[in-house]
Amino acid sequence: MPTTLITGSASGIGAATRAALQAAGHRTIGVDLRNADICGDLSTAAGRQAVLAQALELTQGKLDGLVLCAGLGAQVHPASKAVSVNYFGVVDLLDGLLPALQKGQQPAAVVVSSVASAQLPWDKNPLAAALEAGDEAQAGAIVDAAGERGGNLAYAGSKNAVTVAVRRRAKAWGQAGVRLNTVAPGAVETPLLQAGLQDARYAEAIKNFVAPIGRRADPAEIAASVAFLMSPQASFVHGAQLFVDGGMDAMVRPTQF
Repeated sequence: MPTTLITGSASGIGAATRAALQAAGHRTIGVDLRNADICGDLSTAAGRQAVLAQALELTQGKLDGLVLCAGLGAQVHPASKAVSVNYFGVVDLLDGLLPALQKGQQPAAVVVSSVASAQLPWDKNPLAAALEAGDEAQAGAIVDAAGERGGNLAYAGSKNAVTVAVRRRAKAWGQAGVRLNTVAPGAVETPLLQAGLQDARYAEAIKNFVAPIGRRADPAEIAASVAFLMSPQASFVHGAQLFVDGGMDAMVRPTQF
């Protein structure tokens, strides 16, 4: 029975992914602020290290799978917190758990990014240099200085950067024998989306963000794609970003892929 760690496991895509992987025969270890096997805060360096320590203890340093679903939206205050969770909460766990994954059976990892990751190109991402340098304070300062744009910058900038971070790890992780991919959801019916709809700054944009397929996704639809990427059926899929967005990326960027 493979053992898989899932962040953001208490709700939304994380909870749906946990259910899907359990149905596929995984032993799952959930990480979240509450209602989880490991309760921890990924928005701080100390919190991330505490989660890592507990994860390594629970798994005895051996892990078969890792799914990083934890994330915050544009409406969170302060906006810099979204950068901390969406980017550093991913890369710190990826790097910290790679040795444990190398000891696993057919190990694989999936990061939940976003269709927004492709809307802000890396070479135009104001957070790129700070995030690549690992400077959490500087990235937060850039977001805070952006004023009303801070929330959107924190979300799109962190998701773009985390997809780049995954792709840049593809060579080393492949050589280490661990597959690593991202999924890029569009609008999904989650508590995170509902929180955005209740924020006057973002409600209209969220309502108008309608994919060609004409609806939002159910979390289980994203979870099914994650479960595929974690399975032996995806054994040659590595370093990829799978859009699960109802056609949104294709509609917005038909000539870029």
